Amino acid sequence: MTDTPHYPLAAVVGADALKLALCLTAIDPQIGGVLIEGPRGMAKSTLARGLADLLAGGPFVTLPLGATEERLVGTLDLDAALAEGRARFSPGVLAKADGGVLYVDEVNLLPDHLVDLLLDVAASGTNLVERDGISHRHAARFVLIGTMNPEEGELRPQLLDRFGLNVALSGQPLPAERGQIIRRRLAFDSDPQGFCAEWESAQQALRQRCQQARAALAQIPLDDAALAHITEGCFTAGVDGMRADLVWLRAARAHAAWRGATAIEGVDIDAVADFALRHRRRDPAASTPPAASPPPASGAPTPASSAQGQWGEMPAQAVPVGARREVPSWPKKP
Repeated sequence: MTDTPHYPLAAVVGADALKLALCLTAIDPQIGGVLIEGPRGMAKSTLARGLADLLAGGPFVTLPLGATEERLVGTLDLDAALAEGRARFSPGVLAKADGGVLYVDEVNLLPDHLVDLLLDVAASGTNLVERDGISHRHAARFVLIGTMNPEEGELRPQLLDRFGLNVALSGQPLPAERGQIIRRRLAFDSDPQGFCAEWESAQQALRQRCQQARAALAQIPLDDAALAHITEGCFTAGVDGMRADLVWLRAARAHAAWRGATAIEGVDIDAVADFALRHRRRDPAASTPPAASPPPASGAPTPASSAQGQWGEMPAQAVPVGARREVPSWPKKP
């Protein structure tokens, strides 16, 4: 246990949807991180910090408010390069977050070019720093967790789309839940080591469950039947581009691994639908689908003869934000 213990994720009261989204991202970081929406005081940083513990104890790095691009990507010492014949690199926030979690509070208030850079590196896992013909490349594989309060400003649709999952927190927990939150927080503040020791068994069980799911992930196929229902759901939700389909499919597979299943089932697709679509749905009045491509009847799988079972990264697409639409549920078994 570290000298400064952190509040264990297993002890967090409520926020079940967010805890699930964070666990799924720990199981498959290629999902693309999580954007958390909600008011202040909802323990967003506590939950995000708990994710680092699920990633085999990786670092938890916070992007400071007002950080410059050099602070983010790192710097190259040109004088040292001329004198020593090699680049001397001073690591930035991206290098320090490698193997762990990069937490960006109020990501909607960052300059757009910094958000673009963050998302590019998070997707590629590599940071390239160039200056006056000298370059340095290093690994930057981290899970990006962003938070925002929509009342303080929105993210551009292009940037929203590039966060894998989106979860909204309610600022009004029920009274009984509020009381339990306060009691646990006071217990942690009075004796952090003792509180963490009390919850170590539950935290270890959560950690092992994520590790087992990660190990089993590659054995679960991205099958055509699941893809057919997901593509129908994305079409019905009016989603532009293909990233929603890919994220939804990956998240459903991670959920199947989380359950200990060997194949994606309806419960997995339904469980992560809102995570993948919430920030990508658009106003149905914004455009009319082509008449030549009507959606399939509800519950009827779309033929997926062109599906290959493994899906690569898709380019970013501009997605206008708008009203939510209902997504068809997986057909019930007779």
